[in-house]
Amino acid sequence: MRLLFWTLALLGALTLQAEKPLVVASASIFADMARNIGGDKIEVRSIVPIGGDPHRYEATPDDAALLAKANLILINGLTFEGWINEVIANSGSNAMVKLITTGITPISSQIHSGATDPHAWMDAENGLIYIRNIRDGLIAIDPQNANFYEQQHARYSQQLQELHQYIKLRMASIPPQHRILITSHDAFSYFGNKYGLTISAMMGVSTEADAQTSDMARVVEALEKNKVPAIFIESTINPKMLQQIARDHQVVIEAAFMPTLWVSQVHRVKAMWACCATMPM
Repeated sequence: MRLLFWTLALLGALTLQAEKPLVVASASIFADMARNIGGDKIEVRSIVPIGGDPHRYEATPDDAALLAKANLILINGLTFEGWINEVIANSGSNAMVKLITTGITPISSQIHSGATDPHAWMDAENGLIYIRNIRDGLIAIDPQNANFYEQQHARYSQQLQELHQYIKLRMASIPPQHRILITSHDAFSYFGNKYGLTISAMMGVSTEADAQTSDMARVVEALEKNKVPAIFIESTINPKMLQQIARDHQVVIEAAFMPTLWVSQVHRVKAMWACCATMPM
């Protein structure tokens, strides 16, 4: 009987030890940030899958069930995932909900007056605020691994600072008159403001509204006026209109890695680095 008691106690202890905090992020970009800080101490899941559009996403019962099991929920806010709060409330989740843009000053779109741009991580220095908030959330739910999270955060912060300096140098190598970024949707205002680029996008800060004829005319005007050599297209946006413009004006199509992680296991820092490297001189 005593042997059975100690066997059950040991099995219970091993089960508790094996259970990792479940961190659920609204989108894959934030899940990637959490993995870089939490490492093997946490389990990370994303509501919107890689390649999905957070602006248009429709949550499922499985998403609600996942949120109900979470210990920590990471959300961007700033209208990025406007559906998320209702889903969390309906799930009955008792998780800590961490607004990871806390401390960031929102900015408006360069193109659409009065529209707040929610893509604040596009400024690599803002990325430091994101990962600090994620670190704090992890420590709050799992204080026994606080030192690990601090060390991982310090390493990741160094990578983002190096990325910030790389982008500055890369942009400085492009003549000022050529620092114009044409892309599929208006997700680059923070990037443009920080690194000195003028942005022209087919769609607004949210992809919920379809592009209009006037949007196409505006992009074409920017393309012709500035002799832009390339257009950047995101994986989550229908590329047909920009592809047609590119064909008509004989410009190169490039992939914009930055707004979301659309290739499995691609690290956010490496993705931004690669995207900047493809920008024509």
